[in-house]
Amino acid sequence: MQPLRWDDLQFFLTLARAGLLTMAARQLDVDATTVGRRIRRLERSLGGQTLFAQGRDGHILTESGRRLLLRAEAIERETDAILGGGDQPSGEEIRGRLRISTSEGFGSWLIAFHIGAFATAHPHLSIDLAANTGFLDPSRREADVAILLARPQRGPLIAKKLTDYRLRVYASRSYVAEHAAIQSSADLAGHRMIGYIPDLLYSPELNYLDEVGPGIEAQLRSSTINAQHRLIAAGAGIGVLPCFIGDSDPDLVRLLPDIVITRSFWLVTHQDNRHLPRNAAFVEWLSALVQRQRVQLLGELG
Repeated sequence: MQPLRWDDLQFFLTLARAGLLTMAARQLDVDATTVGRRIRRLERSLGGQTLFAQGRDGHILTESGRRLLLRAEAIERETDAILGGGDQPSGEEIRGRLRISTSEGFGSWLIAFHIGAFATAHPHLSIDLAANTGFLDPSRREADVAILLARPQRGPLIAKKLTDYRLRVYASRSYVAEHAAIQSSADLAGHRMIGYIPDLLYSPELNYLDEVGPGIEAQLRSSTINAQHRLIAAGAGIGVLPCFIGDSDPDLVRLLPDIVITRSFWLVTHQDNRHLPRNAAFVEWLSALVQRQRVQLLGELG
């Protein structure tokens, strides 16, 4: 068995964060062949363990790789502290790949509108914004930072409440002009309701039609909030949207002002990664963004 070398671990860390051999090579200022050779040497040093699997999106850590990542990052933090690098680096020194998992609506309607400024401030950082109908799992290292709809109940995770947000009932201006005034939830009978497909809900917090009125069910359903928004905007019916989506569309109007649904976003990281410079920088940036967008998130029109 070959002796384990710290510089091989640095190659491993770079590839684990970049996810792509070519990107890791660029960050290390070597060619991809050298990165591959160093990883194979590290695997031999560890008794023939396989650290990466080749997937459609690049190099994915195996279970052995995830275990090594925990230990290698701990060594990296200790080395930084010894060398006096414990303080957060400047923007140009933050490198690697940051993967963010968030709900589709928050990711596409809020983060995507503003994250270009964060990317500009950290030009050596590659950013993956996974804004899906579902979440990646920080406890399994699928994401560096996740913005969830509920606080996780288990796992080696650090969670804090990011913000509350509100949802209201919306319809298009054309729909409102063509139908009788809706004064209460009882008036929704006979109207086509738009909502989620119940058995495809990726979080129970999205099951909120009962809070609009007892027994209300959607007749026109989609698994994505962006599709629901388009259906409502097209006049296909009435639906519930987060205020940061509904109020951003001038073609939509609020209905039933007394019905206000409140939910929360939770900021979640793996407990071993919370002090990584790329994670810390993003968490600080996102927290500041949420404070600036508080009125939009809570639907406070003034």
